Amino acid sequence: MLNINILSVWSYLLGQADNFFLPCPFKVLTGLDCPGCGFQRSFVALLKGQWQESFHLYPATVPLLLTFIIVLPANYFTRKDLSLLIKVLYLITGTIILTSYLYKMFYGDIH
Repeated sequence: MLNINILSVWSYLLGQADNFFLPCPFKVLTGLDCPGCGFQRSFVALLKGQWQESFHLYPATVPLLLTFIIVLPANYFTRKDLSLLIKVLYLITGTIILTSYLYKMFYGDIH
């Protein structure tokens, strides 16, 4: 019974997530998307299990989340030197963000 209630609350919160999105200050000031525009909607789509929609909204969501999941523990909880791995993850994620942003700027929305 508790699982059903938790799932109901989770489903309700995901359905209402649009009401809690933070506006992008860069877009408000300039009228242009920033390199991070679309991440919030993409993350919610990912939480709903809509992988394709998440990718279309912001292609860097999964690589960005994986980078944080790997880098934060690597920096704070291991004593091994993982600086090369961290740099590679930053480079890959940054390249995906930059490429998708430039594509969106030159060719319109990713959809």
